[in-house]
Amino acid sequence: MLASFPEYSDLAADPARNRWTTHDALTMTMGTDWDELSVPYSDPTNSEIAMDMAPDRYRFVLGAPVVMEPGHRWIYNGGATALLARIIAKGTGKPLHDFARETLFDPLGIGPTEWLTDRGGEAIAASGLRMTPRDLARIGLIMLNRGMWHDRRVVPVDWIERSTSPMVEVDEIRQYGYHWYLGKFAFTVSTGPWWNRSRLARFWSAIGNGGQRLFVFPGLDLVVAITAGNYDTPDQWVPPTRMICEVVLPSIL
Repeated sequence: MLASFPEYSDLAADPARNRWTTHDALTMTMGTDWDELSVPYSDPTNSEIAMDMAPDRYRFVLGAPVVMEPGHRWIYNGGATALLARIIAKGTGKPLHDFARETLFDPLGIGPTEWLTDRGGEAIAASGLRMTPRDLARIGLIMLNRGMWHDRRVVPVDWIERSTSPMVEVDEIRQYGYHWYLGKFAFTVSTGPWWNRSRLARFWSAIGNGGQRLFVFPGLDLVVAITAGNYDTPDQWVPPTRMICEVVLPSIL
């Protein structure tokens, strides 16, 4: 990966960093000392906030202490997303938001979008993208339809398959692909014999602070988009999950 950042050749001299691949960033397995989950985003010691406040966000991410072998353990890392965005912008020669509009948002008919930027006008890739819930659902539909939008191929099918393949464990119930959470929801239906009402629904999901959720259920031909404003609170994870397990899934089966 450091080959994409020749301006930081001094960091490439470290053997641990020199082993990084783009795969490690896609799966958030860079093995660096990074903490976004136990520290609120209102705290300047939160790693993503510290990255955004740093004079050079990419040096901050690439220079973080390597504390474990890359490629093995998942640690949520918005810095990895920032690196991927920079690689895309460099490779295409276009600002990230412009490239996203041209290759994904416009082909899907997504309406106006906003992407917050840093002091230099560069999109803050780890957060800050704004769109309507219906437009967010279109992202789920292109995943569900294996990269096709009506009669047009928008995303390569092999990318859909690879990005939704389990690459690393997140916890005891979820895995991680290429920036997608993967797992199964357990829920109960109200019809049928009592001993046969338990179900499992396989999902791919994108998760955002405050209750933003996109769930894709490939076995059910179902996409669910949820937006909320419950930012930086410890209970923000519960309502979307309950809504899916207690309302949405039982209502369709």
